[in-house]
Amino acid sequence: MTAPIKVFLIDDSAVMRQTMAYLLKDVQGIEWLGSAPNPLIAQRSLQQHRPDVLLLDIEMPGMDGLTFLRRQMACDPIPTVICSSLSQQGSKVALEALASGAVSVVAKPRLGLKQFLEASRTDMVQALLEASRSRPRLRPLPRAAEARQASEAHAEARPRTAGTGLHTFAVNKPVVIGSSTGGTQALEQILCALPSDAPGIAITQHMPEKFTAMYAERMNQSCAMNVREARDGDRLERGLVLIAPGGRHLHLRKAAGQYFAVVSDGPAVNRHRPSVDVLFKSTAECAGRDALGLLLTGMGDDGARGLKLMHEAGARTIAQNEASCVVFGMPHEAIKLGAADEVLGLDQMASAILRFDARG
Repeated sequence: MTAPIKVFLIDDSAVMRQTMAYLLKDVQGIEWLGSAPNPLIAQRSLQQHRPDVLLLDIEMPGMDGLTFLRRQMACDPIPTVICSSLSQQGSKVALEALASGAVSVVAKPRLGLKQFLEASRTDMVQALLEASRSRPRLRPLPRAAEARQASEAHAEARPRTAGTGLHTFAVNKPVVIGSSTGGTQALEQILCALPSDAPGIAITQHMPEKFTAMYAERMNQSCAMNVREARDGDRLERGLVLIAPGGRHLHLRKAAGQYFAVVSDGPAVNRHRPSVDVLFKSTAECAGRDALGLLLTGMGDDGARGLKLMHEAGARTIAQNEASCVVFGMPHEAIKLGAADEVLGLDQMASAILRFDARG
């Protein structure tokens, strides 16, 4: 029998600690190790009983969750799920946590916490399962001055050319990317390696509602390409990255030789909205052999069948390899289906996109 997943919570809210203990203590496959009101107290417990997964709040007295996470990832990485409020500040810091090595984010409201968590028990358990199967890597602590200087230098150097020049109304060959657990970090590595005039990219990343707009804004500050949350009717053009809004599906359609975003509500597919399969299926139908599809790290099989449809339509298809995945689930399922033309490491993805563009 598989050993239960050991879970420990760090949160300064007594209601949160009591509610999570109540919700998880009798869940099959999960062992509740306990909780602490802040990281300083938690460290004593973690030294005695190392958890498989940490549930971590962000805003806490004594030491905030982000500082604790960065220190933990620098010495002893533990798969971590962030519990963050839906406020703008909460979302912003949660994205910093994902960039610092957290596996995923579980959104929590400021009011009605107990009722919200009870209704979301299944999603919470799924997030813990996904986290337990992830492989976080050591992340050295950045030196504040060096990190700030690098960020400022990059911001000054990055050109902004999307939407101008000869490429604007050329027939685009779309690139579509799907990702889930570990995907925010993987996408950042790929997008930051691309030039400002790279082919248009549409992305479905599993992420809670209200987080995607802020994630797109963060990427827009880091990348040479323009990055934004997709809006219904957006034209996918060179130098532009469109990210599916949390809680809504992203499709592509073709009209007059151009590709456009279709943002819709619709039912969840493979338990997800947005779903990678939805984006990939629409791309297979409207772009066929003119498209490139990349399926990155993530739990489950969302995107595997969609990548297969793209492959059968003549598109170029790539799955991320196991060694560079935080969770190998989605790419593995696609590889088993014979959906991938290539299996590449994360550090090879940007070059693959540029090779595809050059062939066009």
